[in-house]
Amino acid sequence: MNTEQPIGLFDSGIGGTSIWKEIVKLLPYEDTIYLADSSNAPYGQKTQKKIIELCVKNTELLLSKGCKIIVVACNTATTNAIDFLRKNYNVPFIGIEPAIKPAALYSKTEAIGILATKGTLSSKLFEKTANEYTRHITTIEQVGEGLVPLIEAGKTNSPEVKNLLKTYLEPMLKHHIDHLVLGCTHYPYLIPEIRKIVGNNVQIIDSGEAVARQTKNVLKKLDLQREAKKSKHQFYINASSTTLRNLLHNSSVSFSVEELNF
Repeated sequence: MNTEQPIGLFDSGIGGTSIWKEIVKLLPYEDTIYLADSSNAPYGQKTQKKIIELCVKNTELLLSKGCKIIVVACNTATTNAIDFLRKNYNVPFIGIEPAIKPAALYSKTEAIGILATKGTLSSKLFEKTANEYTRHITTIEQVGEGLVPLIEAGKTNSPEVKNLLKTYLEPMLKHHIDHLVLGCTHYPYLIPEIRKIVGNNVQIIDSGEAVARQTKNVLKKLDLQREAKKSKHQFYINASSTTLRNLLHNSSVSFSVEELNF
């Protein structure tokens, strides 16, 4: 591995671009390659065996393109597959977990909400983290079923999204949550609609900044940070690229998008 190699990222679709944006902001000189596995989205409804198979496929494609570090920009993939990936590939992996710890530590009402996929909420890693930090507080877990396909279709402010969010979030408000943890990298794109429902007294937490900081720390530790040079960013998606392009259209960096069957 050397400093000129790109950072690789993959997600079960376009949601991980919320992580990509934070990484580019913190590490502006790094090249990136992003895989949007949209044809298999969402991962949250699949078995662990299938999730691992998809993660292996994505990892091997990123390694074939020379990535020096891989960010698993998907909560479900992290909680179900990152241990396997770390044991079987000689490359640093950065994972993503729902930010339960800060929510639990800073909650004043001692009640937090967690909106995530079924695959994340049912994973052993999630259970371990939740048990460690939420023993003395009320935790309302909610599977965000149906949200990822709508985000993938570009319907982030559609009536369907609004109705699902009301169904999922209003019961949390009845428990007086003061923190809402977004346990899927797609969900930050719903924050404007979420905010309309939960108001300004609920802190919404996602993992983007923390993942970017960890990526920087690992690159620095391994002496793999790139020097000040113009960066390039390549996106591959195995479905229509329309929604992806729309999400990236106001990006401050240059990028290219290619539809690729992987």
